[in-house]
Amino acid sequence: MRRRSLLALAPSLLLADTRRPWAEVEKILEQGNFQGRLSVDDLPTPALLVDLDALDANIAKMAAHCKAAGRALRPHGKTHKCPEIAKRLMAAGAVGACAAKLSEAETFANGGISGLLVTTAVIGKHKIERAVLLAAKRPDTIFCVDHEQNVADLDAAAREAGQRLNLAIDLNVGNRTGIATGEPALQLAQAIARHKNVRFGGLQAYAGQASHKNGFDDRRTMSRGIMQTAVDTRRMIETSGIPCPLLTGGSTGTYNIDSEVEGVNELQPGSFVFMDIDYARIGGKGDPVYRDFQYSLSVLTTVVSKPAATEVVVDGGLKAFSTDKPFRPEPKGIEGIEFGWGGDEHGKLNLAKASRNLAVGDRVEFLVPHCDPTVNLYDRIYGVRGKQVELSWAIAARGMSQ
Repeated sequence: MRRRSLLALAPSLLLADTRRPWAEVEKILEQGNFQGRLSVDDLPTPALLVDLDALDANIAKMAAHCKAAGRALRPHGKTHKCPEIAKRLMAAGAVGACAAKLSEAETFANGGISGLLVTTAVIGKHKIERAVLLAAKRPDTIFCVDHEQNVADLDAAAREAGQRLNLAIDLNVGNRTGIATGEPALQLAQAIARHKNVRFGGLQAYAGQASHKNGFDDRRTMSRGIMQTAVDTRRMIETSGIPCPLLTGGSTGTYNIDSEVEGVNELQPGSFVFMDIDYARIGGKGDPVYRDFQYSLSVLTTVVSKPAATEVVVDGGLKAFSTDKPFRPEPKGIEGIEFGWGGDEHGKLNLAKASRNLAVGDRVEFLVPHCDPTVNLYDRIYGVRGKQVELSWAIAARGMSQ
């Protein structure tokens, strides 16, 4: 073979040497036995990736902070929806996991997770039946309530099943659910105490509006003010003679603020395990960019078309990334690219000011605007170190929003 012909074939020969046949890749993915056998370049795209070094560093940092501050850590599972990541967090010292919805909690329980806190009230006959079954499997599960009728319904179901349920009062310190702080919360605690088949376990105070408040100083002022109302409510309940062992709340944006509030004894951050563009924009202590935790989550795509010299199309569109934020995914390792939505399945990249060119077949990895809803778009997440795929975890609670 002539040298010119050999050089022309070189790229395809290199590709053949580094990428396995699809049948072999499929078998490895199905078995989950990676052991150095799979590269990131072998993965079908779009693919959800987690950098294991960054993930472990984030977990270690949050766990160390909570330990030093004398606060329990019960991270929110709605971020990752993955029992294996919850286990990794518990191995680092977490006391359990928060679950946004009952079905999410059921999935975590089935995956071997205990210490569950269901942060949304369980309403309706059928869901209450399921809550009782969940508590039978994981007796330390805590259910949040904010209405006396819900307390009565849970008590009746527990009595019929011969059980006792743990309840926490959800305080309305944010812009979502909960009962008002102060006297209304005290009255609800007293109502719980009057029932024999439910046990008052404490308070939940999550202030979503503070978690993403831009500017550290403004965020600290807002969160401290909000959490102080929860602390005052806790003291009011205890003064009435009802023990209140738990005040849980906080977020990735306020973990180092709320942990300094005396009376808050548990934190429930979630996004810190992955991070996203949204959180980076809120700013850190003395920094306009929030850098407390590393980006560990990304979406891997493939360039599938190049309709113009300065434009390429990747196979990641509205179904590959969350779209609830006004900003777009950002490519890793390439500066100056402008991302535009190209429909359900595609993203359009303007390369006019890009730091390097892209060709059909190239892989492009993106940071995501909002990690929680992006994760909920995928069945699996691949754990990687560098270019090597080490593991694959099922996102078992994907779609569990009931």
